[in-house]
Amino acid sequence: MRLLVKVGSNLIQTSEGDIDLSFLSDLARDIKALKQEGDEVLIVSSGAVLCGTKKLGIKERPKDLVLKQALAGVGQAYLMHIYDVVFSNYGLIPAQVLLTSDVFREKAKFYNSKNAIEQMLKLGVVPVINENDTVAVSELVFGDNDFLALHTAFMMDAELLVILSTAGGLRNEKDQIIHFVDDVDKAFSFVKGVNSEFGTGGMFSKLTATKLALNLGIHVIITGKEDSLLHLKRFETSGTYFKPLDKPLKQRKKIMAMMEEPKGVLYIDHGAYRALKEGKSLLPAGIVKIGGIFKRGDIVSICLEDGRLIGKGKVNFSSEELMRVMRKKGQDVKAILKTNKEEAIHRDHLVVF
Repeated sequence: MRLLVKVGSNLIQTSEGDIDLSFLSDLARDIKALKQEGDEVLIVSSGAVLCGTKKLGIKERPKDLVLKQALAGVGQAYLMHIYDVVFSNYGLIPAQVLLTSDVFREKAKFYNSKNAIEQMLKLGVVPVINENDTVAVSELVFGDNDFLALHTAFMMDAELLVILSTAGGLRNEKDQIIHFVDDVDKAFSFVKGVNSEFGTGGMFSKLTATKLALNLGIHVIITGKEDSLLHLKRFETSGTYFKPLDKPLKQRKKIMAMMEEPKGVLYIDHGAYRALKEGKSLLPAGIVKIGGIFKRGDIVSICLEDGRLIGKGKVNFSSEELMRVMRKKGQDVKAILKTNKEEAIHRDHLVVF
């Protein structure tokens, strides 16, 4: 089995604020055991900014973007040093891989990166992947490594995505961990939306990435750092296991979901979402808000009003045209835009997560 393990920033430190060498040792021990069983493990590790603050003795989380970039440059070297020291005790060799979002949008960069990481695995090393935070400005502001882990799992054909979290898993209204989820849409009702001190994600981010992974046919486990990878490999967890779809997306729609860069966002109501899940096209009547500027034929993201990402598609109309006809019915759309089309996005050019 090929596993991808995502380690969040706050898992790298103890509750007292020290680097958690015990956790990293346990992680290395499990990876060594898995490798002896013929499995392959990749790590997506946050923590560059956190390690930079520790190295330079900065006590508060930085808010300035340029300062974050500088700290990431210092911290990435420290982070990899920690991995190298700890993993070497178990005969493991870590390899640093720094990626930016354009790797997953441009075919040549995508396959160059994939081939390089595949070669690392063949050499028996453990790829430790992070965003290139020193140059990836947009990721520092808007992104997080939950989505980097998702995209890397897709790129590297991982069978299991393990997201380690301080929450320990998805929790219900009684703060009890839900151990099995087969309908991720219902799971969003339990999200509290709390960000961690040094991370940029939260359970909403993790569930959004999880939903995409399940549509790709990837198993997902969200759990705490106490769980053993040896158990997780068998889908046994004290956290939450998410079962992938029985019929994952076809390859063409996987490419649209994971590699096509959206030029804007269409926010839709729940009635439109139900129609999309039934295999229907997206009509302007179901659009409640439009974000960004795009032209006919561009790819856009589709979100619910709460910001939950639910799909992507190729639009028949520009953002300016859709602003004129959103919430309107088919005949009105045709009359206003002088067209014979009424779908904002036809179902043949639509992927629903």
